[in-house]
Amino acid sequence: MSTEEALVIDPKTTALVLVDLQRGVFEGMAGGAGVGPHSAGDALARARRTATALRERGGLVVLVRGSMGLSGVPFPAPRTDAGVPAGVRVPPHWAEIVPELADCADHVVTKHQWGSFYGTDLEVLLRRNGITTLLLGGVATNLGVESAAREAYDRGFEQVLIEDAATAFDAAAHQDTVSRVMPLIGRVRTTEQVLSALTGG
Repeated sequence: MSTEEALVIDPKTTALVLVDLQRGVFEGMAGGAGVGPHSAGDALARARRTATALRERGGLVVLVRGSMGLSGVPFPAPRTDAGVPAGVRVPPHWAEIVPELADCADHVVTKHQWGSFYGTDLEVLLRRNGITTLLLGGVATNLGVESAAREAYDRGFEQVLIEDAATAFDAAAHQDTVSRVMPLIGRVRTTEQVLSALTGG
């Protein structure tokens, strides 16, 4: 990842947007779905550190959770080759934010698609709070997180992917987003680099 440009963050115009850090996803990982290159627990711990530091300095923390539909039936979507199998019902707690972040959020946004902006109030929330820069993390790097990043780029937000506060179900998929996609639409930094920029270190 590039470190040529020093990272400068104004906390008051910055939001940490954490994607899909919810019980349904984490239980899937614990159930053997696989994860890499960072463990889900490590990525979560780094996300919490960043959230705490940003909020202490007047920044905004937004948690985005994916809903499969209020009835537990997957939300209607176009046919895909790898869709949700017929008859699958998600548990009632699927979209609950993981307990480790329960006290970290200023706002919780519920999405029904891969992206965090489409059909949600995320953009209105960010604009009304004067946010111009997004710090991104969550699961999975190449799915929900990358979708949010692409949408944010289209809307003109500056953005930084916190590489080790995100992870995927496959290390190669994570790396593809980190090395091929994010450098084209934003910047990639580590938690320590972000914390240093926040604290002026």
